[in-house]
Amino acid sequence: MTATEVAGFAERIKSETAAEHSETENSAFVTELLGGQLNTDGYAALLAQSWYIYEALERIGAGYADNAIVGPFLADELLRTAALEADLQFLLGDGWRATVAPLTSTARYVQRLEEVAAASPEAYLAHHYLRYLGDLSGGQIIRRMLERAYGYERDGLRFYTFDGIPKTKPFKDAYRAKLDAAPLDSAQQQAVIDEANLVFGLNRDLFADLGADLDRYRVATPQ
Repeated sequence: MTATEVAGFAERIKSETAAEHSETENSAFVTELLGGQLNTDGYAALLAQSWYIYEALERIGAGYADNAIVGPFLADELLRTAALEADLQFLLGDGWRATVAPLTSTARYVQRLEEVAAASPEAYLAHHYLRYLGDLSGGQIIRRMLERAYGYERDGLRFYTFDGIPKTKPFKDAYRAKLDAAPLDSAQQQAVIDEANLVFGLNRDLFADLGADLDRYRVATPQ
């Protein structure tokens, strides 16, 4: 980019959240999970907490269908709640709902969605961007690592499998173009970026909560 070029909004979000992003993805829980060091309970715990988040995110999103800011980003092929439910049923059985509960950090995350994202299109867009662009980017790397580490194929990995988006790059490019074209003034753009950074912190808190049970989730090593 030359000195006379101005970064588009999509590039601004990426660059101005990079530090929080890097700090979040280096959590001990994520590192050990992707290294195949955790058992099925550890992976299921992550999916269960994600289910609470996506259920709120997608329920609230339905109310933004006609919103000029959020509406263009909503797409049925992105929805993850049903996929999470299928994965949890596969991993934990038919009665999985009775065996899971939100962690303190998850409850705070959902509260943020219910109280802030539900009232502010800019805040909601930040949550939508962070979750779904992450799922279509790093989430696909995670899916391949989980395949190798745990032997999952389709069942157990539906959360990371987007049947309606066979090629992620064109979809992500179109999403970023919508960000650049979104009807946001400079203050609204900054509000999106600020909320995105906050959401990375919420995710970091969730990984820390999950990490508190690492000893229980670690695969036993032969003596």
